[in-house]
Amino acid sequence: MNNAQSSGTSSAIHEFKLPDLGEGMHEAEIVEWLIQPGDMLKQDQTMVKVETDKAIVEIPSPIAGRVTEIRVQGGQVAKVGDVLITFEAPSSAKTASSTPRGSNGAATATASSVPGESSASQPAVSGQRVLAAPAVRKLAFELGVDLAQVPTSNPHGRVTIDDVRAYAERVKAASTHPVSSAPLAESEQLQLQPQPTRSAPLTQQQETQVAVPTEERQPLTGLRKRIAEHMERAWRTIPHAAAFDEVDGGGLKALRQSLLPAAEKRGIRLTYIPLLIKLLIPVLKEFPIFNASLDEERREIIYKRVYHIGIATASPEGLLVPVLRNADRLTLLEVANNLERLIEGARTRTLSLPELSGSTFTLNNVGSFGGSSGTPIINSPEVAILAVGKLQERAIVRDGTVIVRPMMPLTLSFDHRLIDGAMAGAFLARFKELVENPQQLMLDMI
Repeated sequence: MNNAQSSGTSSAIHEFKLPDLGEGMHEAEIVEWLIQPGDMLKQDQTMVKVETDKAIVEIPSPIAGRVTEIRVQGGQVAKVGDVLITFEAPSSAKTASSTPRGSNGAATATASSVPGESSASQPAVSGQRVLAAPAVRKLAFELGVDLAQVPTSNPHGRVTIDDVRAYAERVKAASTHPVSSAPLAESEQLQLQPQPTRSAPLTQQQETQVAVPTEERQPLTGLRKRIAEHMERAWRTIPHAAAFDEVDGGGLKALRQSLLPAAEKRGIRLTYIPLLIKLLIPVLKEFPIFNASLDEERREIIYKRVYHIGIATASPEGLLVPVLRNADRLTLLEVANNLERLIEGARTRTLSLPELSGSTFTLNNVGSFGGSSGTPIINSPEVAILAVGKLQERAIVRDGTVIVRPMMPLTLSFDHRLIDGAMAGAFLARFKELVENPQQLMLDMI
């Protein structure tokens, strides 16, 4: 935040610029301002919600002061570095002129960025601004916790949500008065009450002349706009090809039925997707090109040694892909538990950027919304995506006899620059073999 101009000797006008929110984001859309010109802001009070192509992020005020001007209105798009708001604050308020970077390369906090993460492992000294992620600052503000007093457990000195909660619990246990979870009252805020406007009633002749609209137009904004841009870029730059197959899901169905009682005792909802993810991991290890990406500038294939599985999930605003990180290191029940949390978070738009970024391969369960099959678009920069359809009984011919079996359609879309049809067929055949004989899962179980 830059000290733009001076107002007397006791206060100054400060600018707040859209910070680098990480994950390569260059712009964000203003969803909603929670304050308005003339309002008094407390430090760490949430002032605006912005939407990137991944998530809705709440940004708190870095210092206390009075709002003087909102530069970018709701519904407009701002680029990183654009001034969003100005406010008047005491001239003694500590502000920084540069944006330090965290270990992941994203901006971590100054008065001109989203407050980031502290580099100290102990509580900050008096007068030093504590750096913490927006969600951490919001929680601390709601709990009435002074971030400067919160020790961090992170080896890099980052104050986390768990640190704030643990500190609040310790304060609560040590005091006869519990920490209030209600936000502080904002008595200084201006309450603007817009007066409704009244229009004169139409005459009978005017009413007969009003044409009924034959179409309605809406701007392409928010998540839907980001999805459209992502899909357009993926379809334009990646030469898509697809391979199709179907699998007998009888063995998968029997395995799930046998595991359901144990999962229910632990309070975990076990669907087919956790089983499919665990069956997918050994196939990705056997065919590493499917867990890769292409560096288009350097024309290099990047083979990933981690297995972060994206799960295409429908939300009210559009398709999101929450990411199950290190799926190869999780037990089946851990996969199921984390997956349920991620899918619910995607539907309610409460996931953080890291939970919606960095997948190495995506699984699309079109059967979850009743689809029998479909051809998915690759989730760039990945090189393949697998869609599984609805498991349903069908008549098939086996050894000259017509029988009824629970069948599941499979569609593999792949980047034809790196993967040819024969390789895609071999990938599907291996996956089909494991799904039809899921007991093999126990051989590599973690």
